[in-house]
Amino acid sequence: MEWFSAPDYWLSRLVFQRALAALYLVAFVGAALQFRALIGERGMLPVPEYVRYAPMRRAPSIFQLHYSDRFFACCAWAGAVLSAALLGGAADHLPLWTAMLWWAVLWALYLSIVNVGQTWYAFGWESLLLETGFLAVFLGNERAAPPVLVLWLLRWLLFRVEFGAGLIKIRGDECWRRLTCLYHHHETQPMPGPLSWFFHHLPGPLHRVEAAANHVTQLLVPVLLFTPQPVASAAAGLIVVTQLWLVLSGNFAWLNWLTIALALSAVDFSALAGPHPLPAPPLWYEVLVIAATVLVLALSHRPVRNLLSRRQAMNRSFDPLHLVNTYGAFGTVGRVRYEVVIEGTDERVPRPTTVWREYGFRGKPGDVRRLPRQFAPYHLRLDWLMWFAALSPAYARPWFGGFVERLLENDRDTLKLLRGNPFPDAPPTYVRARLYHYTFTDWRQLRSTGAWWQRRYLREYLPPTRLSTTDVPAERV
Repeated sequence: MEWFSAPDYWLSRLVFQRALAALYLVAFVGAALQFRALIGERGMLPVPEYVRYAPMRRAPSIFQLHYSDRFFACCAWAGAVLSAALLGGAADHLPLWTAMLWWAVLWALYLSIVNVGQTWYAFGWESLLLETGFLAVFLGNERAAPPVLVLWLLRWLLFRVEFGAGLIKIRGDECWRRLTCLYHHHETQPMPGPLSWFFHHLPGPLHRVEAAANHVTQLLVPVLLFTPQPVASAAAGLIVVTQLWLVLSGNFAWLNWLTIALALSAVDFSALAGPHPLPAPPLWYEVLVIAATVLVLALSHRPVRNLLSRRQAMNRSFDPLHLVNTYGAFGTVGRVRYEVVIEGTDERVPRPTTVWREYGFRGKPGDVRRLPRQFAPYHLRLDWLMWFAALSPAYARPWFGGFVERLLENDRDTLKLLRGNPFPDAPPTYVRARLYHYTFTDWRQLRSTGAWWQRRYLREYLPPTRLSTTDVPAERV
């Protein structure tokens, strides 16, 4: 079947696979370094407790069969090693079926993590990585030319990512229709980056241009992905440029980088790379690719219905394997930035004169003089959830109490997620949380004070709290 293969896209496949392997590596390393405090045996939302009421059919995972912190760490680090080897091109030197199995193992390992990760893994880029990773299983290696069907499925995925994000904006916050959302977004986004302050202070007309360009790139350009070359390559290039702009303006884990990888799979690099003879694919491979294509198309009806619905859902998986999902981001943009600031004291009895020491986070705003850092594509899960906690205590109810308890214990794994421990010698006796309103400073304030932020105290978020004992109940002052 000559129509089955697209040998001119051999370099597109190589670039895409290397980029995907790099993002898998980031995801597995992040899981290995953060899981103990978040979902470990003594974590805020422990996996053993979760799998007791989440059946295998709803959350398929190898951790349904067995869980221990050591086993989870082995799986996460194994995923990181396998990803690093793929990044180095190891799969291209193996038989086709072995390379496919390698990609499938990565997908299964990360699916197992996501399906027990609970709220810490409830982000659209988790499903996007899994859906992309599933398609990568059928993309093959140097033992066969890239299959046309999988290349089209990657474009179909990219279309849903971009078009879904465009629709949710147009249907959502009226500031997107008025082109004014970016007056606020750079300041109120979950985790600003080192350039976000500068993006925020761009002239108002340029913010309107940003918003209009976003609508063009997400609602019109994706349609061009299905046109002949070189138009499809040009459309993919525009998406790459837009995503790089987003990379510079904030921290969105690997969402932008994975979107870039998908866009690069649609670029025809044949003019740069030249011919690269590849063997004809075996029959069994063709059958598997066709079967996978039929499955994806069959499962696409619910995401399509969601796209067409006036009640479009944002970032939803319709099956426990995360095979075909719906995507969207920032249908609503906040006008005000709230931050929960956590403090502790080692005084035995809190008084009005008590000195409280603040816990610093790695990514989320805290110290007003600290320039926001760049972390993406690495994902700081606790920092992101703290942004939601500031919006409403309901978002934090399942885990915030456990977080405070671990601070009162000076729990080593929890403190590793923070920038520093203000109580290195002994745990604090009390911990409290306060809600602040944060805004970027202007140029004059920055020059005179050196502060990137200014903040105003709003109210108590959690009163001073200490650990309970057998004799003394948990006390709030």
